[in-house]
Amino acid sequence: MKRESKIVMDSREMERALTRIAHEIVERNKGVKDLALVGIRTGGVPLAERLRQRIASIEGIMPPMGMLDITLYRDDWSSLSQHPIIRKTDIPFAIEDKILVLVDDVLYTGRTVRAALDALTDYGRPRKIELAVLVDRGRRELPIQPDFSGITLKTAASEHVDVELSEISGLDKVIIQDAPDDRAQEL
Repeated sequence: MKRESKIVMDSREMERALTRIAHEIVERNKGVKDLALVGIRTGGVPLAERLRQRIASIEGIMPPMGMLDITLYRDDWSSLSQHPIIRKTDIPFAIEDKILVLVDDVLYTGRTVRAALDALTDYGRPRKIELAVLVDRGRRELPIQPDFSGITLKTAASEHVDVELSEISGLDKVIIQDAPDDRAQEL
């Protein structure tokens, strides 16, 4: 049976959303003093880099950026695989007293963000952590909300939201698909 799919953001809409988010980040924080971005692997990293570039074009200052792998902090890591793939975490700056903008592609249950918050505490204590996501698809299991989002979707648990990024797949778009079974999308 063919899965139904619908494009909810094309490349132009994604670009506009990221530009808006960058402006909102700068406005909320009254500039970029003590600001740093941290992308959650995998999709959050290229989005954090795009936001970083936009913020630099707005403010004339390139904020620092890091990459965070949360695999071992997930509450379901042992059920993912007997040999989970651990990717590199690289936070090349001290996070003490920084305003961190945690960046991810999709916010769903909140469990990925919870794991990222746990991981960040191993690196220090930032002044504040804000959350920026391209897609907020609702259906939270934890009380976590984005500070900045590109689009908010009302989705069914049976649907899957795919964010395709040119840095990974060669395309920029957000798609909602009917899930092939009752399994929910990645936490």
